[in-house]
Amino acid sequence: MAAKKASIKTAEVPGPKSVELGKLKEKYISKAIGLSAPVYVEKAEGSLFHDIDGNVLIDMGSGIGVTNVGHCPKEVVKAVQKQAEKFLHLCFMVTPYENYVRLCEKLANVAPHPGLVKSVLYNSGAEAVENSVKISRHYTKKPAAFSFVHAFHGRTFLAMALTSKEMPYKAGFGPLPDSYKVEFAYCYRCPFNLEYPSCGVACADKIDEVWSSPQLQGKVACLIGEPIAGEGGFIVPPKEFYAKITKICKKHGVLYVDDEIQTGAGRTGKMWAIQHWPGVEPDILVSGKGIGGGFPVSATTGRPDVMDAPQIGGLGGTFGGNPVACAAALAQFEIIEKAMKNVPKINAYITKRLKEMQSRYPIIGDIRGMGAMMALELVSDRKTKAPAAKEAKATKMAALKKGMVLLTCGTLDNVIRLHPSMVMPQELLEQAMDILEESLGEAVKAQ
Repeated sequence: MAAKKASIKTAEVPGPKSVELGKLKEKYISKAIGLSAPVYVEKAEGSLFHDIDGNVLIDMGSGIGVTNVGHCPKEVVKAVQKQAEKFLHLCFMVTPYENYVRLCEKLANVAPHPGLVKSVLYNSGAEAVENSVKISRHYTKKPAAFSFVHAFHGRTFLAMALTSKEMPYKAGFGPLPDSYKVEFAYCYRCPFNLEYPSCGVACADKIDEVWSSPQLQGKVACLIGEPIAGEGGFIVPPKEFYAKITKICKKHGVLYVDDEIQTGAGRTGKMWAIQHWPGVEPDILVSGKGIGGGFPVSATTGRPDVMDAPQIGGLGGTFGGNPVACAAALAQFEIIEKAMKNVPKINAYITKRLKEMQSRYPIIGDIRGMGAMMALELVSDRKTKAPAAKEAKATKMAALKKGMVLLTCGTLDNVIRLHPSMVMPQELLEQAMDILEESLGEAVKAQ
């Protein structure tokens, strides 16, 4: 019978078998590969992990926003098995196949606005990001690519340059390709020391000012932005922010690239997070993570005139749009469209519990997020907002010992992020929030 909740059987977490594998990890794998939860998983189903020591843990990370509808949905497993019996790989650029075409068709049908109808498929989010910049430069004939402070767009060279956080993602890997940063609407820590809504979302107006400067006027190809800054701390901008941003982009002939790698595939309660703000129309949509059902597939999707601008052969890749990954993605989309109905319920319960915790624990400075993508920012003092990074890490480690995999994020390393699957049962969600509260309490006492 499948487990229905977390349970710890070993005296310590990680257990002895995980510890032994950890020793081999140290011997054979680069130390540059860090581990958030050093428990080695034997099986995963729904919203639970079974580790090799017999422990059952709640997954509140979802593979960093990948398993949006839980681990191993039977529909996805069946689709993968069926495709694997036919063929595993045929480079689409050599001999095409139907799954690639059908996935691009699906992406057009679920796009945030009807103008985004043509796609190219890749393996990773970073690939899709880099190709979005390539396409933007080719289409606009302009060189400059902009991203936001607190952004994360990947670990390859251009994606890393577009990423904001220095440690651990960029330190020591330079020089990096040229890119530029503008401020994001981080209202809890406004870079301009203003208050919303009286500020009039001045951070957006500042971008207009920057692009109007002599050194950049007429030279900006694109601005890439996450609707919600993910790795930067689950930062949700005001509702007016992206409406102003896209108007400024149109004014300057700049393409807006919507990076939905972490926020897309239903995680916020809509297929794409940008749909929470009506009237915002990206020129290019970047997707990945949650669209693949656990398989590596990503996409850039855009207007035909934009996507057709590069020369034939200018885009592609050997494994991009792998047939098995495409089969998984097509099956996954059917589940996502049903599972999104459950997201408001998950959000309401998490928000309720976090607000209750905030009333009891002054260390919780801010609660934010959308749908099944929520976070709490920890501060040692609510007035100064001094980041409590040690307490965030301690909460994560305490939760692991109690049976829950929890992730942190934030430019200041002081944000706890909650990434439950969209199909997490209420009973399990309640246990998860109980563990979070207990772990936070222990972390506060220990400091």
